[in-house]
Amino acid sequence: MILLNPKADKFEHLDEDSRKIILKTINWFEARGKKQLKKDDHDRTWHTDFLKFVKEEKVFATLLTPQKEGDGTTRWDTNRICQFNEILGFYGLTFWYVWQVSILGLGPIWMSENKSIKEKTAQLLRDGEIFAFGLSEKAHGADIYSSSMLLIPQVDKSYLAKGSKYYIGNANKAALVSTFAKMSDTEDYVFFAVNSQHEKYTCVKNTINSRNYVAEYNLDNYPICEEDILHKGPKAWDAALNTINVGKFNLGWASIGICTHAFYEALNHAAKRNLFNHYVTDFTHIKELFMSAYCRTVAMKLFAKRGADYMRSASSEDRRYLLFVPMVKMKVTVEGEEVINNLWDIIAAKGFEKDMYFESAVRDIRALPKLEGTVHVNMALILKFMKNYFFAPGKFPTIPSMTEAKNDDFLFDQGPTKGLGKIKFHDYKKVYNSIDLPNIKIFKKQIALLKLFLMIAAPSSVQKKDFDFLLNLGQLFTLVVYGQLIIENSKLNDIDNKLLDQIFSFLVSDFSKYALNIHNKSTSTYKQRVLCKQMMKKPNVNEEQFNEVLEKYVYSQEDTYEMNE
Repeated sequence: MILLNPKADKFEHLDEDSRKIILKTINWFEARGKKQLKKDDHDRTWHTDFLKFVKEEKVFATLLTPQKEGDGTTRWDTNRICQFNEILGFYGLTFWYVWQVSILGLGPIWMSENKSIKEKTAQLLRDGEIFAFGLSEKAHGADIYSSSMLLIPQVDKSYLAKGSKYYIGNANKAALVSTFAKMSDTEDYVFFAVNSQHEKYTCVKNTINSRNYVAEYNLDNYPICEEDILHKGPKAWDAALNTINVGKFNLGWASIGICTHAFYEALNHAAKRNLFNHYVTDFTHIKELFMSAYCRTVAMKLFAKRGADYMRSASSEDRRYLLFVPMVKMKVTVEGEEVINNLWDIIAAKGFEKDMYFESAVRDIRALPKLEGTVHVNMALILKFMKNYFFAPGKFPTIPSMTEAKNDDFLFDQGPTKGLGKIKFHDYKKVYNSIDLPNIKIFKKQIALLKLFLMIAAPSSVQKKDFDFLLNLGQLFTLVVYGQLIIENSKLNDIDNKLLDQIFSFLVSDFSKYALNIHNKSTSTYKQRVLCKQMMKKPNVNEEQFNEVLEKYVYSQEDTYEMNE
């Protein structure tokens, strides 16, 4: 559960077939070497060699084909998908992106009742093909209510598709592009699949300056028959949102991979650099920055892994994952930006050098909070759960660590996307009361004050229209959920209490920061300001513990990993 080290980890938590795929993938990247990876990145070279490896080893076919759609060697296993996300992020976000948008493109297909297109898709995966998800549009962005792509019925009961999509990854090469549209006659939603190489499909341009192809594409009377239709009506809408539920989760794991590689590179550099007769790692502020970067990265991984447990155990009766999924997407990726900021302050100008992994990390880490909806969009979703989380807990069996090698059937049978405000959660207080550490005690006091804030100083009608106010309130709520799952996973994986207390040291500080932001809002009331002042607390400082964690967990990582040149 502590940081990934591709050269040292044996991946014994995975079954033999999964372990082989992971190790072969690592070996492919290490054999290619950092120099070639950086050159390909700078030259914006398409992923021909990587996709050749994927085809030869049937990587996507094995990992992304559900068990009942495969040949007996495949399954959709979130546990190993998380591991693969982390590794692709570790070596380069561009590789991860090709995989990620294929996952999104596959979502509506695997959720469909169209048996023939599922069989076709399984074969295309075995052939090494990639996929795309045609949802966003240039004029509307992620506002899928306003989709202007049309499917036009013809007299012979076929259809013609007309319109354009924008910012669609893999849309230059995808064997199937799952395209969201409206019926021209009824305005009902519909999903259908098109081939990016068809004569009526025009890949207009790459909309970004990257080796990835994030396309604008047009369909000009593209012929569609019933065999190409994936979903109609409300099921098409549900497929769009449920696919995003599955795909959002991957962004947090990519951030974890990026932060981990950047951490190794920054530590290896700083530990050998001598300034003013001191090694950089000896300076007090550098120790604090490394501690923050390490603890935040570990926390990201603890939370995301626990979130995966709730995804894998989900059912129509237990939909708690619908809070944790957007949090892995939003909170973990934003934390990733903070980690890179910490590390960049340490290595300074070195982070600009073109031969450093770090140079691409600082660019790529910014993208992840902005994919699959902005932080604001995801926070609006998260806030729907706050009332029941704090004031109406439910009863659920304790979920163990879900590492079993099994297919996650429910992810492609999630059902309607309504009723988020009715979802119940287990009692967070029981989790927080299960452990006694100085900074968790402080954090519990902050939580109690937040709950009091919601009871006696809730946002006014004016404040509810101020999304910056709600964003900061949502950040406080998010921290409570974040800490809860970190504690749960720390106990499942025997994380050192001293390390856990250091993690909560920064959670206490972050809570204080968001409370200060609310306090300083022009619309904040007297009651709100009083409570926010009380929420602002200093973490418990234990110098002996700090130094022990720094040496045992952080600085001990020096020279434990460096990518092959």
